[in-house]
Amino acid sequence: MLLNIGCSSLNKGSEGDKFANLATPKNTEKASFWQISSAYFNAERVAPAPTLAIPITTVTTEQLQEPSDALFRLGHASMAIRLNGQLIITDPMLSERASPVPWFGPKRFHQSPISAADIPTIDVVVISHNHYDHLDKATIKQLKHKVTLFVTPLKVGQKLLSWGVSQDKIIELDWWEERVINGIKYVATPAQHFSGRGMFDRNRSLWASWVIQSGQQNLYFSGDSGYFDGFKAIGEKYGPFDVTMVETGAYNEFWRDMHMFPEDSIQAHLDLQGTYMMPVHNGTFDLALQDWYEPFERLLVLSEQHNVNLLTPQFGQEVRLDNVPPTPLWWREAMPEKIWQ
Repeated sequence: MLLNIGCSSLNKGSEGDKFANLATPKNTEKASFWQISSAYFNAERVAPAPTLAIPITTVTTEQLQEPSDALFRLGHASMAIRLNGQLIITDPMLSERASPVPWFGPKRFHQSPISAADIPTIDVVVISHNHYDHLDKATIKQLKHKVTLFVTPLKVGQKLLSWGVSQDKIIELDWWEERVINGIKYVATPAQHFSGRGMFDRNRSLWASWVIQSGQQNLYFSGDSGYFDGFKAIGEKYGPFDVTMVETGAYNEFWRDMHMFPEDSIQAHLDLQGTYMMPVHNGTFDLALQDWYEPFERLLVLSEQHNVNLLTPQFGQEVRLDNVPPTPLWWREAMPEKIWQ
């Protein structure tokens, strides 16, 4: 059964206004703190982090200003998108750690392919939700003077305001709301996830995936999401997509309703009617219990089984959308050969 197409669910109650998923996830509160802690303590992993240097392609200021349509993975869920001569960046995250403090928390596996100082004027920054690995205070403060507009789900703009972003630079959208900016359409579409940056703000801002459409390209960015019927609804309403940038990382049975396993990500891509699939939310931080390279290896097998065109560019590699290049199995350069042969 398809997801009922409607605005986000905002529950008004004694605890204050909170957003909710349109479909109730089955396992949202399945595991206790002690169960999850025990799983982390007892996990047996070959490589939670790379043992060799991850190959990086440097991105230049001039590259991001070229006119042709292209994608660049900057790390984790951060994408630089050249579209219609404009620069769009999703969930910019250039900091060393995905954490509320700079001295503790998941640490980057690799440097950013471009520094904040070298990023030129950004036409639109698209934010999926307010978790620390997607909405990074230090990065926003470094880039805010270069950004023409921030497009966010409902209530996320309040955090941007507190960091000194001008009100006139912020556009907030509910699920299924559209906004055309300089000829490019942005649509906030549902995701199955949650929000919160502390103990007292859970689900007080909205989370979303995004459709980004120009006259030539139709792109989808998932943000964070568990697998749900919404992908099929989005595909039917806005597909087919030229490229789907789909979350594939930080998965575990304890939180399967909130993050996708590789099998889920492949099915989401098929539901979205995508031509090329680019897995994101991987390769930069250790956020779960699998080996760091596992999402790529599993997706490689699944993409062959399901005849999916998989894009796995190096961080910083240009992916021209008018002539999509083959992409390398770059992660194998940063893992012991004996593991994958």
